[in-house]
Amino acid sequence: MIKKLGLALFWMVFTTGIALASIPIAYKMDSGKSLSLHLPAIWQGDTEPATLAANNPDSPNPQIQVAPEVGDARVILVQNFLERHKSPILDEDPEFATFLVQLADTNNMDFRLLPAIAMQESNLCKVIPQDSHNCLGLGVHARGTWGFESYRENFTAAASILKKNYIDIGLTTTEEIERKYNPTSHNRDGSWASSVNQWMAEMRYDDRALGKELKTDANLLEFTEGAESSTPAATATKNATPKPTASPTGTTQTPEADS
Repeated sequence: MIKKLGLALFWMVFTTGIALASIPIAYKMDSGKSLSLHLPAIWQGDTEPATLAANNPDSPNPQIQVAPEVGDARVILVQNFLERHKSPILDEDPEFATFLVQLADTNNMDFRLLPAIAMQESNLCKVIPQDSHNCLGLGVHARGTWGFESYRENFTAAASILKKNYIDIGLTTTEEIERKYNPTSHNRDGSWASSVNQWMAEMRYDDRALGKELKTDANLLEFTEGAESSTPAATATKNATPKPTASPTGTTQTPEADS
């Protein structure tokens, strides 16, 4: 009789434990949400992923956090960059970080390139010709300055120019782009490329001090779709003669970059 009671008690404890253990699994299957505490890898250094996390408002436990998509991680990095430098873009277009990542994917270019150039050319749109929305120094010359209806139109035009007249002919590092985009800086001291590299590194590590310390000549195909397969092709065309096109700007409105 005692043995039977013992077996019955053991069975009750065992089945209760199985039921409790299945609750998180059921939550994950029913809600489609992960209970992971970390985002997928966000390029922290060469090998170690960053561990950003977003709170899960649907969970009764504030310690449980949700892991967004990798694409969301890129949006977070760009959003933090725009907010850290108080870009006026966000006043007009709060979803601009998402737009920039989508624009980079459409043109198969590094998601950090356009905001980094905008930081260098106009301090993220703080210093631009009035009502021009021209944050990237396009067509700034004595004959007049290009104007755009919106920031999105400006960045879309810049993405198309950089893709067609730079990246597609093999200019796939910041220093190579500088030769055409800002030849004055290239012939003088390379400060334009150095600063753009710093802003790109800042977004990579989501940290301004690390951007200064760990900046390199950025490979603009590193964080693109099919990066491994596209890099050899880009290398093969690096010696191609650039088509004659007008440089977007011969001068730059430089923010206070650390150097």
